[in-house]
Amino acid sequence: MTESDPVIDALTRAATVFLTAAHPEESAPWGTGFFIAPGRLLTCAHVLAPHLRGDHDRVFHLRGSEVNGGRPLDARLDHWLLDGDPRPEQRVPVEQDLALVRVLDPDVEHECVWLTDRTDYPGGRGVVQGYRPGDGHGAVRWKATATVNGFDDDYGMRFRPEAEFPKGGSGSPVLDAHTGAVVGVLKSRRVGRDGGMAIAATALRRFGAAYQPLMAAHDRWHGHSPKITGHNWIERQHQLPGTGVHPGGDEWSPRDRREALALLAGAHPPDGIRPVVELVKKARGGVAAPPGQLLPYAWRDGHGLLYEAGQPVAAIAALHYLQLVVEYERERGGDPAALADWVTHRLQDVPRIVHTVVTQATLPPGLTPLTPGTTGGPDRVVVPYPRAGDGCAVVIVELEPVVDSRTPRFYWRVRVDDGHDVNEPLHEEQTGDGVPPEELVQRLRGALAEVFASVDAPGAPAPLEVALPADHFDTAVHRWQLTDMARLHLPAYVGVRRMVVLRDLTRRGEPDAAWVHRWEATVAAGRPAACRTPPPLQVPRAHHFTEMAPAAVPVLCRQAGDGVGRRAIGLALAAGHGIALWRTDHHPDHGCTASCDELHDGAALILGQSAGIGELPDRLRRVRDDISGTRNSTHWAEGVALLYDDPTRPLPADDAAPLDSP
Repeated sequence: MTESDPVIDALTRAATVFLTAAHPEESAPWGTGFFIAPGRLLTCAHVLAPHLRGDHDRVFHLRGSEVNGGRPLDARLDHWLLDGDPRPEQRVPVEQDLALVRVLDPDVEHECVWLTDRTDYPGGRGVVQGYRPGDGHGAVRWKATATVNGFDDDYGMRFRPEAEFPKGGSGSPVLDAHTGAVVGVLKSRRVGRDGGMAIAATALRRFGAAYQPLMAAHDRWHGHSPKITGHNWIERQHQLPGTGVHPGGDEWSPRDRREALALLAGAHPPDGIRPVVELVKKARGGVAAPPGQLLPYAWRDGHGLLYEAGQPVAAIAALHYLQLVVEYERERGGDPAALADWVTHRLQDVPRIVHTVVTQATLPPGLTPLTPGTTGGPDRVVVPYPRAGDGCAVVIVELEPVVDSRTPRFYWRVRVDDGHDVNEPLHEEQTGDGVPPEELVQRLRGALAEVFASVDAPGAPAPLEVALPADHFDTAVHRWQLTDMARLHLPAYVGVRRMVVLRDLTRRGEPDAAWVHRWEATVAAGRPAACRTPPPLQVPRAHHFTEMAPAAVPVLCRQAGDGVGRRAIGLALAAGHGIALWRTDHHPDHGCTASCDELHDGAALILGQSAGIGELPDRLRRVRDDISGTRNSTHWAEGVALLYDDPTRPLPADDAAPLDSP
């Protein structure tokens, strides 16, 4: 096919706008953007950065001849991938150059592009269209064709040298003419012999917690098409060669894909990356997805891993995958009735072998999720944290600062709480000058290796609790490596291998009433909820914590060891809170940034997925496992610590026994 579909061209054009200042005297276009979900627009971060420097909440305008009757729309930055404000003239890396914009009017209607669900892009002819500065102060449309013939790392798409893009075109959608799907965002035009670069649409996954609900909104919108223009992306894609069908009745059409993704958008998000990977592998007949593809974060991403070398998805693989999602949802207490009914209806049109494979689908071994309170093998998806009296061992490390030391140094003890004599330290170092922080891991390795070897069950590593004063809560215990040379199948980081939580060392002995009452109320409340602490632009005060709802969990986007964070965590402990999340890494100097919003959104998601606080340590461990697998150093949870301080399992009182003295 040499030309793009004219209707899909028109639909893309209807979803595309240019960004400009809200003041009429500053009407020059900043760049282009396009709608990907209701009220949500995608553009390049470098388009916005010069104009939002120092004021990320600045309101600006979106303008397009086919949007809102040509009238401007008020909008504001929602998220971007930038790590702080770039310096003037500083080139923004590909993996950071995306921004999400939110329209302030929630009721405005507009077109949305169709975003590819594929991770791989075989390259080929693309159509790019957007806006460029006009001769006066306005903007004019432009359109160009370009061929992708190279890739930079995971997210960069390079065009052939003959590509010609105008100045100001950054943020324009890159449409794959072969499939009728938007596959990227134009980043830059020709530099020397280079034809320019685009950012792959898969870079949206770097938005973390915002990614899954964003793509769910995209898929639900298209599930109800046709929309504003009176045309339909899916019906037009049905006629393109890149969405052909398999012979013999094994057909998976764009219409099937639309219905499937819209229904998957209504399912609960997967519990991390592993369930999606495992279900995809089984749907592909036990064969893993081709190497080099990005890891899947949503059920939609799993569907995108079913393609084979640029060919359409086979119906047997797609239906098998959907049925596995149904089984997974049922096992974890969900209600996938709508998806299950659609799969059953779709099976009426397939060969007998497809029907047999799909109706006999069972979850892969070790991937049977359990609801809270049930029991099962060590590979269950949600492992509740040990409670008093349940017989599960927990390893405890106490770090006691050396009094009057000029630099931080610690004495340490290692205990095991297995329901027997927790008061007896198994290993300790309580004399001398103490151990400096940088030597703690090396000093503890031998003791912890011995204890873990005794209490770890096959496939079920014992949790690790580290108790220390709040002044030292920013110790990133989850990053400790307890071995210099880990086995290939075992992660080296302790926070990936096992549940790791912090406790307040000053709470040794009999728990006080505030701590007990808050804990009991939080347990009884069931599903926890994130509470941003302190509220934006406020100083933390005692009532912020005493008046929190029973289900509320304080979440800090700053360090807990000093400054505002230290005051906040101190007030939380005084109010009896036993659960809290905070960032152990440095907080931006001049107020919160998009990374703070990402942390709060991510914490809200992981808390909202938990049926009770007992699930939090294992859910955070699985997030850390995903981070370790993807090597995503900018993930919201990479530096996050969890306080899990259960008063029903108090730490032994310090020096409870009397000492002999001359």
